[in-house]
Amino acid sequence: MRTRAGVRRMGGGRARWCMAWALAVLVVGMACGCARRGGEERQVADREAVGRVGGEAAGEGAREGEGKAREGGETAGEKGAAEGMCKEHGVLEVLCTKCHPKLAAVFQAKGDWCGEHGLPESICPICHPERGGKPAVEVGADGAPADGLKVRLKKKGTAAQAGIETVKAVVREGAGGVVTTARVLYDGTRLAQVNARSAGVVRGLKAEVGTRVKKGETLAVIDSAEVGADRARLGALRSRVEVAEQHYQREKALLEEGVGSQKSVLAARQEVDAARGEHAAIAAALSVLGGSGGGAGGYTLTSPIAGVVTERNATIGRMVNTEQVLFEVVDTSWMWAELEVPEGELSVVAAGQGVTLTLDGLPGRTLKGEITYIAPAVDPHTRTARVRVPLANEDGALRANLYGQGRIAAGVREAVMVPEAAIQRAKGVLVAFVKVSEEEFETRRVEIGVREGGLTEVTRGLRAGEAVVTQGSFLLKTETLKESIGAGCCEVD
Repeated sequence: MRTRAGVRRMGGGRARWCMAWALAVLVVGMACGCARRGGEERQVADREAVGRVGGEAAGEGAREGEGKAREGGETAGEKGAAEGMCKEHGVLEVLCTKCHPKLAAVFQAKGDWCGEHGLPESICPICHPERGGKPAVEVGADGAPADGLKVRLKKKGTAAQAGIETVKAVVREGAGGVVTTARVLYDGTRLAQVNARSAGVVRGLKAEVGTRVKKGETLAVIDSAEVGADRARLGALRSRVEVAEQHYQREKALLEEGVGSQKSVLAARQEVDAARGEHAAIAAALSVLGGSGGGAGGYTLTSPIAGVVTERNATIGRMVNTEQVLFEVVDTSWMWAELEVPEGELSVVAAGQGVTLTLDGLPGRTLKGEITYIAPAVDPHTRTARVRVPLANEDGALRANLYGQGRIAAGVREAVMVPEAAIQRAKGVLVAFVKVSEEEFETRRVEIGVREGGLTEVTRGLRAGEAVVTQGSFLLKTETLKESIGAGCCEVD
């Protein structure tokens, strides 16, 4: 049950919020004659308007809170995760003074403080449950800040108390290029799918998934009736060749003695050639099978390459045919990275260009390679073309189907880089804040490029060497938005 003091705080929380920010923060626009002439009158009008809006918002909030209490509404903690809320304390995470103790001094200096609960009075979820731990008016509800708008802190030391930190924008060589998704695949020239050489029954298994095998090592033993028949025929053909050769030699001798005929010699020679041909054909067919696996029709299924067995589809006693893939063996010492390049970027991509890759499954590691193949066709569904990059994999860290990002060194340039925390989105517009002095900051509308290693490329709006706000940039953003938590404190030139 709320105390009487809590009820009084509910009625004036919004007004005290805006008055507190007006005392702590003063935004001055770029020098302009008309702004100077109308500035004072405009500030007075803004303060009166904010007072009226704040009173109405507080009244409506109170009524809404009572209605939700009667209906058993939901707490701020229940919908916190989806709205950037602090789950533990039930307020907007970026304004939570319990998670960010440096902010407490700023709110206390502005008179916006609930000493009983240790949170800003205007968003205290216990004193003002109808606000759900948020400012009474939604941040960024009415337009984005103008480029060049300046935010000036009225008191010295406020920036330090609020925890505002800056870093210098830096220039990085070799940025830019074509950035696209990447996927790791097996090297197609180092992958073998092994099927049965002749239909039969699996009698024994010599390798399992994960087994490292050498070239020619046995994977399975298969018993085949066809192989048994061929081996029997091979023995018969061997005898036939011997008999045919003996007959040919006898016919030659008779011809030399004058008692034979040339026709008989030619017929004997033809029989020798026919017998040898059939023998060679059967012997070649049996040689493909590999070694004998025991028994008349047994043969061994061997690996054609050295590598790791990644698939096994054979089981003992199973009848197999020549179309079934029984084993897959892969040499993973080299892998392929396949990139999907949009058709609009293909004109600047060429074989031999360097590629830098980062993979989600290998954080902190950068891989380098060169393009060896660009597909001659564009996929009609994705409107991209495949680009192949071979990668050495001596330590075995690369695995098929790892995903990541690849940057092709096409159109490489210098780029201005800042931490990701320096970029804020206000009403769909990306902005950053540049430190002009200890108490003054300038708003810049920016355009960004690629992101890597916690840094963001800024293609327009910032120069190298400028001090950009990182920690505390959200608070500065709210001061540049109309009707936000800093309403009445900003002036756009």
